[in-house]
Amino acid sequence: MGVVAAAGHQNINGYRACLKQSQKMYNLNVGFGAGAVPTERTMIMKYSLWFLIIALALAVSSGSGFCDSGSVKPPGAGKLPTETTVLPAATPQTEKAISQVVMDKLSNAVSSEYVIGAEDMLDITVWRNPDLSRQVQVRPDGRISMPIIRDVVAVGKTPTQLAEEMTSKLKEYVQNPVVAVTLKEVNSSNVFLLGEVAHPGRYPLKSKMTLLQGITIAGGFKETAARNQIVIFRFIETAPGQKRFTASYDDIVLRSGISDNFELKPGDTLVVPSESMVVFPGR
Repeated sequence: MGVVAAAGHQNINGYRACLKQSQKMYNLNVGFGAGAVPTERTMIMKYSLWFLIIALALAVSSGSGFCDSGSVKPPGAGKLPTETTVLPAATPQTEKAISQVVMDKLSNAVSSEYVIGAEDMLDITVWRNPDLSRQVQVRPDGRISMPIIRDVVAVGKTPTQLAEEMTSKLKEYVQNPVVAVTLKEVNSSNVFLLGEVAHPGRYPLKSKMTLLQGITIAGGFKETAARNQIVIFRFIETAPGQKRFTASYDDIVLRSGISDNFELKPGDTLVVPSESMVVFPGR
């Protein structure tokens, strides 16, 4: 800034000296000194000389940078931004991820193949007929009691099949009935996991479940579990009493014994014995 200001002052002083010298030369050449009478010729010469002086002054000032403020503007200053932030559009991958999150939240929902059993709790809704809608529990004889149509067999049917049957029966009393059957509680389809698992107990069988999935739901094996001596007890409809099955975890996972990872059925009891019971069966 100091160098620029000094240069500017030098240019102004030079401009003033030039102006004085030009005035003297003009007075000598055109005779327009003190007491001289201006003529048309002298007036034209006067204006021409002043025009040259002003042009010279402007050229000196623009070359000296006297009018510059000395501030440096960043590149692109004064330009309006042309780029705007655009949110990414939804892609099939994004929609798939959202759908996966929703499916994870609904992972405990009952599958469409679920068959109603005794003691299950049902929520039956008849559209625009609140007096015909209610929550009912399936009786031990497999039936439910509803207004107008009275007893209806529910055991052995899916919720969709039961809704279609009730809709057909209500057509005799209600115009264009619409029935929805929702399973509120699963009390009939259970499996029992006992022995050396982290959380033994009764677990509802809401959908298809394999032997390994049942052990996973119960928290997995304990350290003392004899995982290759798993025993399953199952009721068989065609024969009295229960049937006993055995399975080995190592055979299923390591030796291609996938057939031992069979599907659990309602009422199955799965027992994981301890290693001490296997080594000393009499204890």
